[in-house]
Amino acid sequence: MATLRYRSAFISDVHLGTPDCKAAYLLDFLRKVECEHLYLVGDIIDMQALSRRRWWHESHSAVIAEILDLAARGTRVTYIPGNHDAPLRGMAGQSIGGVDIRLDAVHTGADGRRYRVSHGDEYDPEQVGRGWLLWLGEAAHRLICWTNRRVHAVRGRLSMPYLPLSIIIKSHVRRALDYIRAYEDRVIAATREGGYDGHICGHIHFGQVRHEDGIVYLNDGDWVEHCTALVEDHAGAMELMHWSERPAQLGRASRETVLPSADTGLALAPLSAMRRDLSRLRHAA
Repeated sequence: MATLRYRSAFISDVHLGTPDCKAAYLLDFLRKVECEHLYLVGDIIDMQALSRRRWWHESHSAVIAEILDLAARGTRVTYIPGNHDAPLRGMAGQSIGGVDIRLDAVHTGADGRRYRVSHGDEYDPEQVGRGWLLWLGEAAHRLICWTNRRVHAVRGRLSMPYLPLSIIIKSHVRRALDYIRAYEDRVIAATREGGYDGHICGHIHFGQVRHEDGIVYLNDGDWVEHCTALVEDHAGAMELMHWSERPAQLGRASRETVLPSADTGLALAPLSAMRRDLSRLRHAA
């Protein structure tokens, strides 16, 4: 694949230091996509996970090395820490290896639109972090990621492309979709109140392009479950991309038109392929 050139790119929720991180796909993305400004929108290194369990893979080191190399070659790199790499927030205003650390940023698109950029954990509802509800949510998410990891390993051995099992599950659970929609609504309301044209964030591991009454909500997704990034072309159009063996455009927003990524987004596209692949798995067994 030829190098893809963009004005800016946004990635978040990589979670280096966890076995769920799809570092190989991200490394491929970083090597094949050229941009003037790269935003790291939080939870790049999962310091929370590393404090509980030391786990690291050489591909994770390669991702860090590639980002530092991009900065050394002239790409402007802005790192906005999230809740899983929150200790780095204390270094806001400093630069490490050419990577600028900020609490948030304002990105002005090529078309003049102004976006606030933040990780997005500030928009969690007040009750998040309290009692059994948080534990239940984290336990369910760990189970989904564990299942996703096992399915990915089996498919890899059979030379089958990545299947985002976790987003398929999320996209068919009403409570999960209700939570995602409520989160998006809070971000959109705050964006309107702040006088911005849009907001770019991550945090909830659900890539999305949504337009609501003149406000553009852009979530760049993650590299644990869905392998998505947000890119801006030189005309200012924003595009949500899935990146694996089968790169795909999931949504696009420009001044002229908005093609939203539906709530089921990436989930609906591979369902027929998934049925074929499951049939192959049964025959292989």
